[in-house]
Amino acid sequence: MSYRLYSFWRSSSSWRVRIGLGLKGVAYECTPVNLIAGEQFSEAHRARNPAGQVPVLEVVEGNRVLRLTQSMAILEWLDERHPSPAILPDDADGRAAVRALAEIVNAGIQPLQNSVVLRMLKEKEAGFEKAWVRHWISTGLAALERTAAPLAGRFMYGDSPGLADCYLVPQMYSARRFGVDLEPFPTLRRVDEACAALPAFQSAHADHQPDTPPPDRRTP
Repeated sequence: MSYRLYSFWRSSSSWRVRIGLGLKGVAYECTPVNLIAGEQFSEAHRARNPAGQVPVLEVVEGNRVLRLTQSMAILEWLDERHPSPAILPDDADGRAAVRALAEIVNAGIQPLQNSVVLRMLKEKEAGFEKAWVRHWISTGLAALERTAAPLAGRFMYGDSPGLADCYLVPQMYSARRFGVDLEPFPTLRRVDEACAALPAFQSAHADHQPDTPPPDRRTP
């Protein structure tokens, strides 16, 4: 079985899957898709994912080629196919709690800060998109902090890294990128720091991808 991940260096959805693959110890080949240049809308990429998005995880097993899309679906598939180490708890209550933490980011924050939304807002009123994104990231992280505080150990849920941490780390990067004040979120900052010490999170970081541009060529 071989894996190929179609990814963009700063895509938070791609980043989540890179972390998950690292936590599972699954080797993969990374194929960049340049979202700035619009490669996600090419005929070749739409054949992989009709939505024209990343990530796409391509799995080749003998003559069978499976293409998986959407970070949550990919990560849960990985947890089922590679059950150790688990990224979801064994019990139903724990799994629901972890999925809820992840969905605060996945459904409640990221869609409001993605590049398509910000581009449209900028076209309507230049500068408004910055206030918009800071407001919604701050609001979402406040909810995540309150939800995570009673559940967290060293990581978002207990003392082992898991699904919720895959969602937290890229979102914290985005918060810093957009100048969000993280002081009100001590649980999230502490967990983010713990994740940063692990090889799976280090190798998945946006700064360490094959398509990462040098700092002076990065868009704001």
